Amino acid sequence: MRRYLVVANQTLGSNELYEEVRACLASGPCTFHIVVPATPPTEHLTWTEGEAHALARDRLERALSWFRELPSTVDGEVGDADPMLAIWDVLRAGEFDHIILSTLPPGLSRWLKMDLPTRVKTAFGLPVTDVVSNLSS
Repeated sequence: MRRYLVVANQTLGSNELYEEVRACLASGPCTFHIVVPATPPTEHLTWTEGEAHALARDRLERALSWFRELPSTVDGEVGDADPMLAIWDVLRAGEFDHIILSTLPPGLSRWLKMDLPTRVKTAFGLPVTDVVSNLSS
């Protein structure tokens, strides 16, 4: 059974991610673990770590419900604000076959600006799928 690590925040409920998860399910038995980095909200000049964590927790709870409707076997957690550290923490605790990163489009995505897909693939040696989500999804 393939184990997928899904890393997402703002794009967690996008149609593009939904389609990628459905394709994974269609290819055979698999499970998913979602990590939502508790990144600071961009719409506020000031924020607290608690606010960032609460926002990530809310997104995670909605995503868990959404994944279960597919239906799929899924669990998840809120991770470090730095997506690389969030992924590292998860990979230290378990083994995965594939990482799915869900990002905003180029120009808007901080993760793409930091070249997260390449950095993750290089650092962890796992296949990485970068799902670029359309904001209208």
